[in-house]
Amino acid sequence: MSKPLVILENISAGYNGNKILDNISLTLEEGDFIGVIGPNGGGKTTLLRIILELLKPMSGRVKKNIEASKIGYLPQVNQFDGQFPITVYDVVLSGMSEGLGIRRKRRSAYRAKVDETLSKMGMSHLKDRAIGELSGGELQRTMLGRAIISSPRLLLLDEPNTYVDNLFEQELYRLLKELNQDMTILLVSHDVGTISPYIKSIACVNRSLHYHPSNEITTELLKVYNCPIELVTHGPVPHRVIHDHTDEENGNR
Repeated sequence: MSKPLVILENISAGYNGNKILDNISLTLEEGDFIGVIGPNGGGKTTLLRIILELLKPMSGRVKKNIEASKIGYLPQVNQFDGQFPITVYDVVLSGMSEGLGIRRKRRSAYRAKVDETLSKMGMSHLKDRAIGELSGGELQRTMLGRAIISSPRLLLLDEPNTYVDNLFEQELYRLLKELNQDMTILLVSHDVGTISPYIKSIACVNRSLHYHPSNEITTELLKVYNCPIELVTHGPVPHRVIHDHTDEENGNR
């Protein structure tokens, strides 16, 4: 049996003394596809920052059986300087462990990998386009390509459907399901109704963390987990929308 990739034990974390996550635990196993849901400010992005070691916990322990180079990451907001002279091709290439420092001979050997990744993202026709000329959705596709080009063992995605058009959104989730055959995925999303057919389990993060080992989730279960999601049905597809509420246990919104 393989070791878990990441184990979070009793983690509390936050910023400037303000605790965002309080005594949470989570284990990421090989082959997991976990959807992370919860309200804005509930700690979803903070959870990713802990796993990436971009934020040190106030207390608790992080155990990792994976190298940093084997973790792919798509942040929620991409702050690229639109004036920086770099093309779509080079951005995707920079996701390789050696990045843009690859020697010319070795860089040519990666051309097929870059082309394959751009094709998956539907960006082949834009590979020579400067990133400053891309739309928000095109930039998001480019950054996702950068996150997966090195075939990571663990892929962390923070709201990957931001700025993405509806057509590519469906392609995105199908692609992630395919990628899950070779890598563990942790996906932060508000749209549980859309992602539920693709994920395997759900973690609700709202200061605390409640793990549900299935993609089947009901309004009643969410109430038990104190997860602020309202279940709404649009035709045959259930659609869940996060809403603000008062946490009766600690008085937080």
